[in-house]
Amino acid sequence: MERNDASSSAGERMGFIYRMVQVLAPRLWRIRGSLEVIGRQNLPATGPFLLIANHQSLLDPILIQSAVPRPVYTMAKSTQFAAPILGLIMPRIHAFPVRRYQVDPQSVRIALRLLRQGRGVAVYIEGERTWNGHLQEPRRGTVRLALRAGVPIIPTTIRGSYDAWPRWDRRPWPAAVRIRFMEPIELPAVRGARNRRLVTETADLIMRALRSGITDSV
Repeated sequence: MERNDASSSAGERMGFIYRMVQVLAPRLWRIRGSLEVIGRQNLPATGPFLLIANHQSLLDPILIQSAVPRPVYTMAKSTQFAAPILGLIMPRIHAFPVRRYQVDPQSVRIALRLLRQGRGVAVYIEGERTWNGHLQEPRRGTVRLALRAGVPIIPTTIRGSYDAWPRWDRRPWPAAVRIRFMEPIELPAVRGARNRRLVTETADLIMRALRSGITDSV
């Protein structure tokens, strides 16, 4: 039986590689461009949360994780875990695999288990990097996960990383990147048929928050 221990997040530990990435990534990026982080006060100091972000670039998971004071576990495409070097690094930066373009019950179970343990979990609601710099349609599976979890949702936006490293380019370019953690959205845990009925409404709520975070000039 899994332990529901929201306070366990206070005892979270970062491995050496995770901590190294967290410290070095923003410093290295500031050599190439600039990095602004807004709204860290909206991240829970303890207990579970679901960070739901837009996805502009390969830089997003690294820069967003580095901006969160606590360890955060990120859902990442399963093909990355099969790469010779990247496959060794991914678990050490608290990534776990998800099969894209299909229902993946295993990744959902992992995410829910981490949340029950009081962890923070990050998911990219579009399911893949944007093709044109604009928000894509939300993946229903991510929204259903948010409804099932019943934990605070932290809408998180990253802006400028598309200009830095669009998906068709082979290397990053200097750019100003801004990360914004928005005020939590509180949802009750919902399962079954009601979960399915609330998907569209909940997706609209989350996407409105993301759009406002991307366009807000503050």
